[in-house]
Amino acid sequence: MPVMTSAGSTLRVSSVAPATFDAIGYAVVFPTLATAANPVVGEITDLGEFGREYALVTHNPLGTRGTAKFKGSFNAGQISLQLALDNDDAGQMKLREALNVDSDYYFAVTLQNGDKSFFAAKVMSFKTSVGSVDQITNATVMLEITTNNAGIDIVSVNS
Repeated sequence: MPVMTSAGSTLRVSSVAPATFDAIGYAVVFPTLATAANPVVGEITDLGEFGREYALVTHNPLGTRGTAKFKGSFNAGQISLQLALDNDDAGQMKLREALNVDSDYYFAVTLQNGDKSFFAAKVMSFKTSVGSVDQITNATVMLEITTNNAGIDIVSVNS
């Protein structure tokens, strides 16, 4: 895959769960064109980072004095979205809706080259920052990516 910029990347959101947590199930929830049920979140300036991270488990046997290392539990992470506030944007309205419920919402990140990542997450915060006279009013949205009972968190599809 050639190196690319993040320009043109998008994030879409839906309250509708996929029937299956795989590329096929998510493709039904997020068809090629965005709709009112799965709008693009507008005005994102920084989509942040996401991905699975394992806890380090160590064991120090007396006989060898060396530290043995193992993978423990994993966490799919969180995303700190930075965006210019637009209270009329359908995607931002859907994020605010998700903030007030306990259930997961579903997300699709599409990169410039068409690669996609799908995941379920809880919207944990939506904070407005007014700033100074020479700043755009913006917001920070915190998403906590969840893992289902089958251990599935982020589903990636290369174009």
